[in-house]
Amino acid sequence: MAKLIFIDATMREGSRTRQIARPIVSELGKKYEIETICLNGADFPAVDSRILHDRDSGRVPEEYAEMARRIAAADRIVIAASFWDMSFPSILKVFIENMSLFHITFDSDDTHCYGLCKCEKVLYITTRGMNIRTGDPLEQATPYLKALSYLWGLGELHVISAENMDYSSPDVIEQKINEAIAQGLTLCKDF
Repeated sequence: MAKLIFIDATMREGSRTRQIARPIVSELGKKYEIETICLNGADFPAVDSRILHDRDSGRVPEEYAEMARRIAAADRIVIAASFWDMSFPSILKVFIENMSLFHITFDSDDTHCYGLCKCEKVLYITTRGMNIRTGDPLEQATPYLKALSYLWGLGELHVISAENMDYSSPDVIEQKINEAIAQGLTLCKDF
């Protein structure tokens, strides 16, 4: 069975982003073996000069290298992350930096970098409190994930989002969540 990595970067118990992601990932579980990586409470370090020195010396924690290998081998990746500070929670960026490992998720031929991941499609699921749509210059998560897709060789990025969630009535919020789930379930057919 093909493999899907689900990176859950939602932080709140009642996360609206998680409410959208759950039924979509469940549906994808009919086609893929799912591995969930939950970042809430994870203890990945910020990549600093010490870590870079260790990497340059060939020292990478084996658990990180193994996780990066599983990501590189995944057929599909789903990321659920709420809109925070015009992007996504910092733990997702720190996680990506720890998984961005030379000779595992990307490589170089001394003139440019290229991806080593076999993933052909990535799904990014998010909710935004403000009325900021995907592609708006104020929304920086999607451009970053597109750039990461280039670096790691992840393939096509799909985005499912619900906007203006903090300024809508409970009925409208529920409607937006249901519409995003429906969009995701439709996407599942060809994902």
